[in-house]
Amino acid sequence: MKFSVLMSLYNKEVPEYLDECLMSLSSQSLKADEIILVFDGFINEHLKSVVYKYQENLNIKIVDIKKNVGLGKALNKGLEHCQYDYVARMDTDDICYDDRFLTQITYLEKYKNISLLGSSIVEFGLEEKREKLLPTDNIGIRNYAKVKNPFNHMSVVFKKKDVLDCGGYMHHLYMEDYNLWLRMLAKGYDVVNIKKPLLKVRVANGMIVKRRGFNYIKSEIKIFRLKKELRIDSGISLYTNLVIRVCSRLIPKNVLGYLYHYDRKKTTQILKSKAK
Repeated sequence: MKFSVLMSLYNKEVPEYLDECLMSLSSQSLKADEIILVFDGFINEHLKSVVYKYQENLNIKIVDIKKNVGLGKALNKGLEHCQYDYVARMDTDDICYDDRFLTQITYLEKYKNISLLGSSIVEFGLEEKREKLLPTDNIGIRNYAKVKNPFNHMSVVFKKKDVLDCGGYMHHLYMEDYNLWLRMLAKGYDVVNIKKPLLKVRVANGMIVKRRGFNYIKSEIKIFRLKKELRIDSGISLYTNLVIRVCSRLIPKNVLGYLYHYDRKKTTQILKSKAK
């Protein structure tokens, strides 16, 4: 089964991180047939030199957007250039385990009804590595989506035609992926997460506490309206989740950091207990 990898690069990426990312793609036990790399605006020569280093070996096809348009629009533009129906997402500072694509493509060849397949990830760059688990089955994912994003975006492989059928990526600040998943769920597509971590995802210290402020609140309200419109959630649950998510964008940084880590720990415990 042939497949594409879709990535977006912007000028503030660290060249060393990009090199590690592309090295992990070149080390895959099953390599992608093409990598569509969108240059989202101006890209400096240091980053370009890293890309050119791997371009031939990885069959990297560059889509050059002269003006920075943001992740959602950049990915949509790149999606137009993907030749194959199965498309894997990847961020330019993360690292794939060597068996990532083999694991996911083998799964999709066996279960051809699946339109969207994600996985667990391991977060690194902090004081300790942390595994981020998510619900694995269709029903669990649908219930989880009422409250939180049910997929690790950089881990997914999806059917291009099904994503386009839902309208593709849309501009939704910080939540382009969540927006798309909700629309796919509303259309009734079959979705799954693999429990096994398939990527190492770089997380900077303080990243969580930066997810605050008016722009995040606007995005939360937009997600709320989308859930209501698509009937993903309703009633008291819908409004309770809105209040919780908006309040999390307003509380002090130290409190937010504590609550985030507590919530992650609790969620992981629940998902592990259900898996037994």
